[in-house]
Amino acid sequence: MNIGVLALQGSVAEHLKMIKSVNKKINAVPVKTIDELASVDGLIIPGGESTTLRKLMDDFDLFTPVRERIVAGMPVWGTCAGLILLANRVEGELPYFSLLDAEVKRNAYGRQIDSFVTEGDFDGMYINMVFIRAPQITRVGDGVEVLAEYDGKPVAVRQGNILATAFHPEMTKDNRVHKYFIGMADSKE
Repeated sequence: MNIGVLALQGSVAEHLKMIKSVNKKINAVPVKTIDELASVDGLIIPGGESTTLRKLMDDFDLFTPVRERIVAGMPVWGTCAGLILLANRVEGELPYFSLLDAEVKRNAYGRQIDSFVTEGDFDGMYINMVFIRAPQITRVGDGVEVLAEYDGKPVAVRQGNILATAFHPEMTKDNRVHKYFIGMADSKE
């Protein structure tokens, strides 16, 4: 199985390392081209800066191929900036992929200096959640399952083949959220 990480900007190396830590037989693939995208069974859109990721995806001609693969059922996981790119409503700006029935507010948990770590339940697993200039999910549609909350707001959601987290599991030593996503990709084979 090949799990890709969109390798244009953001926490790419951290996600690749976490994928490898789940199972040595899983290939962790940096994705920068359409051919690399075609080789993966699931794709992580990492945290970083969402407007930069948008621009780079357009520059690398990846918007349409990535969107088409997601619509066709390829599992995708957006962390932080990736969540913003997947949401169908982003406060104060136009959405990008517009595939996740959720509304988000950019940098709602504060600036870089306000970053923090907390603990919480993710789909029955007690995990650390690292928030770095994180977006807040302010609303979800009926078909969206809330997997984790912080301060009464969703911070991890799933809608079919789409997983999204406002926090950064790749910034911890706990690979269980990555294992959860790999399970999504594995069930698609």
